[in-house]
Amino acid sequence: MTFSRTARWTAGWLLAAAWALSFPLFSSLAPHRLWGWCAAAGYLGAAAATAFGRRRAALAAALLGAVAVPLLWLVLTGQGQSEVTVIERSGRLLLESGRLYVDRPAHVEEYTPYLPGMALLGIPRALLGGDGGADGWVVRLLGDARIWCAAVLFGCLGAARRLLVGGTGGGPVGGPGRLLPVLVASPVVALPLAVSGVDLPLAGLCCLALAAAATGRPVLAGAALAGACALKWTALPAVAVAVALLAVCRGGRAAVRCALVAVGGTALLVLPAALLQPAELWRQVFAFPTGRAEVPTPASSPLPGHLLAGLGSWGWYLTVGLLLAGGLAVALSLIARPPRTVAAAADRLALGLTLAFLLAPAGRFGYLALPVLLSVWARSVAVPGVSRVVTGSFRLRPSDGLPRVRNERSGGHLA
Repeated sequence: MTFSRTARWTAGWLLAAAWALSFPLFSSLAPHRLWGWCAAAGYLGAAAATAFGRRRAALAAALLGAVAVPLLWLVLTGQGQSEVTVIERSGRLLLESGRLYVDRPAHVEEYTPYLPGMALLGIPRALLGGDGGADGWVVRLLGDARIWCAAVLFGCLGAARRLLVGGTGGGPVGGPGRLLPVLVASPVVALPLAVSGVDLPLAGLCCLALAAAATGRPVLAGAALAGACALKWTALPAVAVAVALLAVCRGGRAAVRCALVAVGGTALLVLPAALLQPAELWRQVFAFPTGRAEVPTPASSPLPGHLLAGLGSWGWYLTVGLLLAGGLAVALSLIARPPRTVAAAADRLALGLTLAFLLAPAGRFGYLALPVLLSVWARSVAVPGVSRVVTGSFRLRPSDGLPRVRNERSGGHLA
């Protein structure tokens, strides 16, 4: 028995609603519970609208319930995960003293497990002078780190889409172009956007880097990668994937330029903090997330790496060895079969990140949202008829019946 398109979309919204309802029932975190109630209402409304053939209304209901209402409520009431206050504290410390990390942190809330670039997203709060107490709604709205995390994500996704589809609308409702707003409305983006936002800038910059690499812009790709690597060290696999994509599509010289810009930009952003607070950067950015700091990390979902690390020192070394072996396997796959399209590159990066999150000594299920976001994003910007990007040319299927158009940048044709 085959289901109609309407039935599939309705079922998808109902599944999203069921997932959202699990948070009020099982989560102990107030922001998650509030998001769950709001998102479930939005997804149920989307399912009802879809069943009656109102797809645009369905998308609007999902965006309103899962994104707009919970995000604005949590921001204006000053609620959120601890990551929000950590980012804002880093921005304040940077402006006040040029330092990013609390010296010798004694409690988990005092740790800042991010690289220096993340502090830039906390500067608006410091500049507005808000303390989160009796702030006005303008200060809360414009100073909240989640708003700036979302701004980076949407700005990068918009720029990436313009690079890949030349600023076109991306197809009719229901086509590939519609997947992007659906992705934003889905729990993959809506939940982190509302409660923390911390991984969204990283995702946006990785998407922009892959789009720039696929369209032959090595400097832009390297700059985006530098920005991502200056936020969290988990962005490092994106450098290898983007360089491999550039190498096969544009040649070794473009790949080297991208790598040099990425490495140089990352060093420029990270080295000052590393020289000023080397011990704290190591303790908080590397030791704490991997479970080797004095204070245990709260990231303790029952993933394979965490379970192994919990068996003792030998278990920790075993999971680190498996993590390195997984990284080596993905690196070898980039050499043996480099990605030739944005979708292939996004899938390869998603695979590497999934292995990393599963095998990390400490992790959360929420981290797996990043690989899902990458894969779905790549398909949301797919243009019907474009089969692959290679050596500067877009190759179109003959059945598309499109005219031949000269590609002035590379001397190739749209054929």
